Amino acid sequence: MFQVLDKFRQPIFVLIAGSILLALAFGIRHSFGIFLIPVSEKNQWGREVFAMGLAFQNLMWGIWQPFTGRISDKIGAGLVVFVGSILYSLGLFLMGFLSTQTGFVIASGILGIGISGVTFPIFGAISRSVTPEKRSISIGIAMSSASLGQFIMLPASLALLQNFGPTLAFGILSIFTLVMLVLAVPMFEKPIQQTSTQDLSLGEILTEAFNHKGFWLLCFGFFVCGFHILFIMTHAPAFLIDRGLSPQIGTIVLALIGLFNIFGTYYAGLLGSKIRKPLILSFIYASRAVIILIFILFPVSNLTAYLFASLMGILWLSTIPPTQGTITTVFGVKNMSMLYGIAFLFHQVGAFLGGWLGGKVYDVTGSYDIVWYISIALGVFGAIINYPIEEKAITKLERQTV
Repeated sequence: MFQVLDKFRQPIFVLIAGSILLALAFGIRHSFGIFLIPVSEKNQWGREVFAMGLAFQNLMWGIWQPFTGRISDKIGAGLVVFVGSILYSLGLFLMGFLSTQTGFVIASGILGIGISGVTFPIFGAISRSVTPEKRSISIGIAMSSASLGQFIMLPASLALLQNFGPTLAFGILSIFTLVMLVLAVPMFEKPIQQTSTQDLSLGEILTEAFNHKGFWLLCFGFFVCGFHILFIMTHAPAFLIDRGLSPQIGTIVLALIGLFNIFGTYYAGLLGSKIRKPLILSFIYASRAVIILIFILFPVSNLTAYLFASLMGILWLSTIPPTQGTITTVFGVKNMSMLYGIAFLFHQVGAFLGGWLGGKVYDVTGSYDIVWYISIALGVFGAIINYPIEEKAITKLERQTV
């Protein structure tokens, strides 16, 4: 089987297929916010039900990410991406056609497991397919493709929603994502060599990380990032509609976030080679707090919504390069996927709370104000706890004393 796949394993094919996979996975996922009001009204739900579905989806993504990352590191990403593609498509279909509250939440969770298979394992496959000197630029291209997918898929999803309604729109997206099964072919890598006896065991890796104060601070900072992202992604379109703007404006806002994220992520990675990465993280979280505060204090208009989206887009996923980079610097590249997966779990716990709390608070108070102010406070918290992190590799002596 692997001999047949050899011609598809060339780095260019892996990069192209991986970039399209990421564009689809992230692009469709980021469009869910525009479905909140239509789905809630169709099924006569409060906003908490839809928000809980997306919150549970992100929690399942976070829980499964360390496992899918570990499996792909051991046997290659192909099987993980293939199974993840099936679950992604199935989850989309069920989200559209299940009309009970429990069914919707479960369907969202299935999609969340699928997302864990068609996102970060792809970065590992791309990294292993290229030479070290081309690794950084290849990952940069793949991450930019993920953001470009958000920019493209949001208006496409809105067109489906307006022309066919939420049920058929989810169904069409589900069928469309089956192309992921074909794109998974280049992800089937050659058998990965077994690790040497000198490598750390899984228990030793976890003990080392859990005894490092900086790792915990990174994790709690990533929790803040997840809270911000899912709250805004899920509830910003509805918030703008509540303020009298059209659904199209909410779609444009999410699309602009994806567009400007391309530049933000690139420059965050570039700056990481020049200044302390924890300092970059502190700046990102503090800037988010300031931008959110200004946004909610001024009257909402098309212009302020676009400015908010552009500035927030620059800061959107720009936390990823300095977070990954700090983990790699401290613990080394060999176990980065597992440790980043753990940090990402904290991100998704934050996402769960941000997505669910937005819906819960709105249903109780009729406003998102409380969650906006929580987001500001968390931004300040994230800025403070990331600043003291030491970006220094663990020495062999320190490992022996763990």
